[in-house]
Amino acid sequence: MEQKETNKYNRTLQQPIGSGFNSTSTSNDVIKGIDLTGKIAIVTGGYAGIGLETVKSLTTAGAKVIVPARDVAKAKKNLDGVKNIVVEHLDLMNPESIDAFAKNFLETNNPLHLLINNAGIMWVPLQRDLRGYESQLSTNHLGHFQLTAKLWPALKQANGARVINVSSFGHQMAPFDFEDPNFEHRQYETLQGYGQSKTANNLFTVELDHRGKHFDVRAFSLHPGSVNGTDLGRVAPTALFRQIGTHDENGEIYPEVAKKLKTIPQGAATTLWCATSSSLEGKGGVYCENGDIAQLDSGNINHQYDDPLTLCGVKPYSVDPENAKRLWQLSEELTKVIFTAD
Repeated sequence: MEQKETNKYNRTLQQPIGSGFNSTSTSNDVIKGIDLTGKIAIVTGGYAGIGLETVKSLTTAGAKVIVPARDVAKAKKNLDGVKNIVVEHLDLMNPESIDAFAKNFLETNNPLHLLINNAGIMWVPLQRDLRGYESQLSTNHLGHFQLTAKLWPALKQANGARVINVSSFGHQMAPFDFEDPNFEHRQYETLQGYGQSKTANNLFTVELDHRGKHFDVRAFSLHPGSVNGTDLGRVAPTALFRQIGTHDENGEIYPEVAKKLKTIPQGAATTLWCATSSSLEGKGGVYCENGDIAQLDSGNINHQYDDPLTLCGVKPYSVDPENAKRLWQLSEELTKVIFTAD
């Protein structure tokens, strides 16, 4: 691809900008001084872990937050006492549920200033949605692709919206397999499934920002960090954690690893930075971490899973414009949703 075309996709922006934040920054640090009065946000999975912390911080700053939830009862219980929120039903593995949620929002005729695609599943056994699509791809990417497409009119209406896709360092576990994304012809490996779904989050961000910036809709993806106290890996077999060297034979996390993990407020910080930072004005289509834009990782970073601070950087294949365009087309085919940006 020519340099001129590459620049249109902001590849040159994929480098730290010296934001002043770091791996120890918290949600309070990032949201301090931010006024979101009159803004409307949607946060998928906003009732547990870093999603819940994100919702609390946004409402503290004055935003109204809608929390889509597959388990409405659990969401209402976890959000009890949090003001200025609305809980509505949404199942990201059910296309009809996504359409119904989006239709309800569009009927309010309200703009959507922030769409934070935070919900996700990790390291699950092979499961498929009603269309036969692998569950990690379906939940982590395809569901959010369809949701964003359906909410597009409201995002454009905001005259300055941001879409935040919560990705992961896990994108480094696998590039996107365009030949067999749903494990129909290859043996299922949950780490590969998770990795390609996170790569998809990054690629979706690249193409969404490219199409959306003309309407002042910018997109960012991010790695929240290795966070203690979330339930994301609740169904993952102990053997996987032992395999990557973070847990002992009894399934207990090594104390020296645990003390290096982020707290939930630290884990939510980068999401909030992407959603609210004025230093990102005029930027987009980039992958972020530790409250800043991440550096490209072309094999120059030594990663050690027992040292979470080394789990950083973004693989070039997951922010590649050609891969992003290809994924966009495939996503439209799989969801049967034509995402026009006009």
